[in-house]
Amino acid sequence: MLLANTLLSDMAALPLRGTLLNFATVMLGGIIGLLIGDRLPERIKQGVIIVIGIMTIVIGMSSALKTENALIPLLALVIGVVVGELLNIDGGINWLGDSLKRRVDKTGREQHFTAAFVVASLQFCVGPLTVLGSIQDGLTGDFRLLAIKAILDGFSAIIFASSFGRGVLFAGATVLIVQGGISLLAGLIKPLLISNPALALGMQPRVIELSAAGGTILIALALNILGIQSQSLWAERIKVANMLPALLIAPLLVALLNILHIPLDFGLGG
Repeated sequence: MLLANTLLSDMAALPLRGTLLNFATVMLGGIIGLLIGDRLPERIKQGVIIVIGIMTIVIGMSSALKTENALIPLLALVIGVVVGELLNIDGGINWLGDSLKRRVDKTGREQHFTAAFVVASLQFCVGPLTVLGSIQDGLTGDFRLLAIKAILDGFSAIIFASSFGRGVLFAGATVLIVQGGISLLAGLIKPLLISNPALALGMQPRVIELSAAGGTILIALALNILGIQSQSLWAERIKVANMLPALLIAPLLVALLNILHIPLDFGLGG
């Protein structure tokens, strides 16, 4: 008991402890997945991946349907895709995955390495828990949201790594960079997301619309997950990474409406 209390006390003194915990569960889950991967029949791997894809759709829909005006995430995603295509974000992430693959896969046998790195990175870093948990951890040291996310990501890492290999492990670095960056900049980010000081962070309209855009991106990611076993479908995969600018644009659109004193429903809500 004393040892457990000491560990918790030491954990509380660490900066970015939620992100570090999340990184640890992704790495542990990835290692476990690699160890059991060869022992699982291919049909079981495919079945589990389908379940993960379906649950990702459910999680994405739960966030997307909270929007107060579907036009806001829609417009954010349209603008975001244009920006993402111009910047070729998806190409850059895949180039990074291919570069890592050339360094660690000398035999060339891990055909899903890049796909695993890209899909796992997006799965672990797109969603309301990433933003809300990281800000909460950075401002107050409360990492409970990230602890929940860490458990979910750990199980996902087991499944992804058992099916797609070592690319999932490198997604742990993405967690460190994205969540760590949000936590470190939390003091600057939080005021930009607040329009009504009386509301909790998760109830802020800008956060809700950001989460709605993120939920829609998760649905697109789920379609890639469900098709990753099919080479023909994977060749026609959705370039999910090119949608990421929408996560910045959605709260900016809400902020613009606030400045112009236009209600989120454009005054059509009665």
